[in-house]
Amino acid sequence: MSEHDLFGESPSQRKSSSSNREGRVRVQRAERRQVEFRPSCLDDALPEEHRARVLWDAVEELDLSRFYEDVAAREGSAGRPAIDPQILVSLWLYATSEGVGSARELARLCETHDAYRWLCGGVSVNHHTLSDFRVNKGQALDELMTQVLGLLMHDGIVRLRRVAQDGMKVRANAGAASFRRQRSLKECFRQAREQIRQARKQLDSEGGSATKRMSAARLKVAQDRMNRVKKAMRRVEELRQIKTNEKEEVRASTTDPECLVMRMADGGYRPAYNLQFATDVEGRSIVGVQVTNKGNDQSQMEPMLAEIGRRTEQLPKEYLVDGGFVKLESIEKAAACGVKVFSPIQEARRKDIDATKPKKNDGPGVAAWRQRMGTARAQEIYKDRAATAERTNADLKTWRGLDSLPVRGIGKVLCVVLWSAITFNLMRWAEYAT
Repeated sequence: MSEHDLFGESPSQRKSSSSNREGRVRVQRAERRQVEFRPSCLDDALPEEHRARVLWDAVEELDLSRFYEDVAAREGSAGRPAIDPQILVSLWLYATSEGVGSARELARLCETHDAYRWLCGGVSVNHHTLSDFRVNKGQALDELMTQVLGLLMHDGIVRLRRVAQDGMKVRANAGAASFRRQRSLKECFRQAREQIRQARKQLDSEGGSATKRMSAARLKVAQDRMNRVKKAMRRVEELRQIKTNEKEEVRASTTDPECLVMRMADGGYRPAYNLQFATDVEGRSIVGVQVTNKGNDQSQMEPMLAEIGRRTEQLPKEYLVDGGFVKLESIEKAAACGVKVFSPIQEARRKDIDATKPKKNDGPGVAAWRQRMGTARAQEIYKDRAATAERTNADLKTWRGLDSLPVRGIGKVLCVVLWSAITFNLMRWAEYAT
């Protein structure tokens, strides 16, 4: 056989290759400090069908004039231009659609995530601006909710033929240990007053500007605490008038005086708010939003019907609620307004009594409700309640950040809930539009 192997190297070549392996390895090593210049455009960062683009296009169709009224920067006056409210509205809508509920997290995403960077369009935002914008635009958000609902009705997505209402209790931003009795609240008030006295004394005695700022900040914290304690003391007095059992202990939170300890879905008791949503069965869109600090749903049907009427200038023809909402007076008032209520009837204690038959003291609306719920058609209609209302609550709680509340106070909580409802409806609107 020849010196060269078949399809191989000669012995001399193999020897040379073996000797080269004894030298230093030559490889291409990573170099991350090399400066690179790459042409880039924010508009090329997202595909055309991206949700951020869809929500931005939807916001452009809305009238945001109410959000611009509070902008202090005006032409012809000194000062830095304000951030366009359209950017802030779009950021919170997209963040809510992604389940982002923290202003700090949103500010971080505006620097690192392409979708949020695209929405900012080169405008820098910070978490203070985002946080204040979310909770200080209550009236503008309320009008925006009505405006979006009007668009859904104009396009025939919402018809108000049949509406389902349901509530869900969401954990408040208050610790269980913050609930105190009246005696403890008085002691907290005394301590807060002493802290204010000490903070004012330090503010008057210290000279440096930096130290004065720190003392002023301490004074503000102490004053905020005193205000919360005052609200908690008033809340205790309100609860005492509501409670029927005088021996029952009445407490209020010094962190969030407006929340209440409620029994949750898992059977435990935690500080919470009761969030109420009314959803159109046909369009699967939210037509009513309310926040209450009451632990039950029995008196929530009338306010929600009024809420729907205020936003749409009409009432639903059929209204679906579960047994927790049943209140004969509410059913009678709804019937007087032309609303047919579909809700389960409590079974009679005696088996020989038919609960679907009108009783002696029933009004015409309650009598019609009893007879209606005894039919097979009414039972079939009532099945839409769980498929509609509970689905809406599950979506908001699981995907839109309403598993817990990041803010305190019923007014701020309502703002957060409105952001979720508006986002929910805009996504429905975009779905039908495509």
